[in-house]
Amino acid sequence: MTDIPLTLTDAAASLRAGTTSSVALTRAAIAAADEFDGTVGAYLTRFDEYALERAAEADADLAAGRDRGPLHGIPVGVKDILAMAEGPTTAQSLILDRAWGAGKDAPVVARLKAAGAVLTGKTTTMEFACGMPDTTKPFPVPRNPWDPATWPGGSSSGTGIGVATGMFLAGIGTDTAGSIRIPAAFCGVSGLMPTFGRVPKSGCVPLGYSLDHIGPLARSARDCAAMLEVLAGAHPSDPDCVDAPFAMPEWAGDLNGVRIGVVREGHFPEHGDPALTATFDAAVDVLVRAGADVREVVLPYRQEMITADMITMGCEALAYHRTDLSQRWDDYFLATRAMLAIGAQVSGADYVQAQRVRSVAQDAVGELFDTVDLVVCPTAAVGAPTFESITGPGGQTDVGTLFSLIHTPYWDSVGNPVLAVPMGFTAAGLPLSMQLAGPAFGEAEILRVADVFQQATQWHLRAPELATEGAAA
Repeated sequence: MTDIPLTLTDAAASLRAGTTSSVALTRAAIAAADEFDGTVGAYLTRFDEYALERAAEADADLAAGRDRGPLHGIPVGVKDILAMAEGPTTAQSLILDRAWGAGKDAPVVARLKAAGAVLTGKTTTMEFACGMPDTTKPFPVPRNPWDPATWPGGSSSGTGIGVATGMFLAGIGTDTAGSIRIPAAFCGVSGLMPTFGRVPKSGCVPLGYSLDHIGPLARSARDCAAMLEVLAGAHPSDPDCVDAPFAMPEWAGDLNGVRIGVVREGHFPEHGDPALTATFDAAVDVLVRAGADVREVVLPYRQEMITADMITMGCEALAYHRTDLSQRWDDYFLATRAMLAIGAQVSGADYVQAQRVRSVAQDAVGELFDTVDLVVCPTAAVGAPTFESITGPGGQTDVGTLFSLIHTPYWDSVGNPVLAVPMGFTAAGLPLSMQLAGPAFGEAEILRVADVFQQATQWHLRAPELATEGAAA
């Protein structure tokens, strides 16, 4: 059994056809981690022995006719801000008490286990899902497999890296200002931020209480759909989570009758990558050729929602960290301190006003989706930036400049579902990405449209040379 598929969906089919096994998939994932992880830093903790045991159980269950669904026997990584009974949750920080979540599974982790997924380990993040890597702290620095001198995106860095390099076939990330979609974009994979409230966020170290989303990263839209089907649904531990289980789309080969709004305003800055416009236009043309009715639209309150996301995240994060920050200042990463300091500069009146404007914008976005079925725009104006270009001389990150090139925070503020998918490459060979956004709880349609795009293109199946050389060896 040597057939190791690239996508979760193909691996699930191969498992049932008997052309591969969960043990073979898991051994291949472990081999990829052995070979590449020292360079790209995807893992904080690996559960190799546990994963092989679960893989053997998955194979035995399938042989006995016990099939738990599409994730049965599939290697999956978990971002290390989610509790998992098999190991500590660190949030990639010296601050978090290692007893936090000890011996417990976050609801989404428990759902993955119940679905037969083989959980391979805890993946790297930015400290507490914010900030940037800090080489003065005893944690691996996640690096982009397309070019290790570049940032893989954050904060779900290790999950994006792991999917891109074959260390697992899918993984869990979180998104508060783009932390699923940015690593998906820069690592050349697909990443879904579900509607706020679709997936329970309890058992996850919080960043922004009213902004945090948990969702999947994987190769394809169909892979993300298979993950979401398991992750979605109400849980009593999360009062924000609603009773809205996800139903798989009816996959189709065309987009006849689908109204797509194309966003250009504010998404093509002068300092964006020269390849962005032509690459995005070509991606939109694929949708047109599939039958979509395309028209240009403008995102309502775009700049206000970007600002509201930063204000809300800073304030809500400070509320969680205030005591530790005052007592253990130097133990925090430099960039984390800078982000939390934003919250300290915001008044209570500013925070309340940000929530009022979010509510107004949410209504306006709802009206926008009365006129179109989904919206497409670039995920970022550039490919992965180098660490040098985003780090100042004192080690701090210029967040303002960085997020002028990344178009994700708007959607966290309004809470709508968004999928990032690869759409091409820069001249330097770095992935470029397109976002597909839909109305609240409209994941099925954005996944279906993305699948039509991916059936017509192969961008999501490209692997970095780092992984290609290892597979050939």
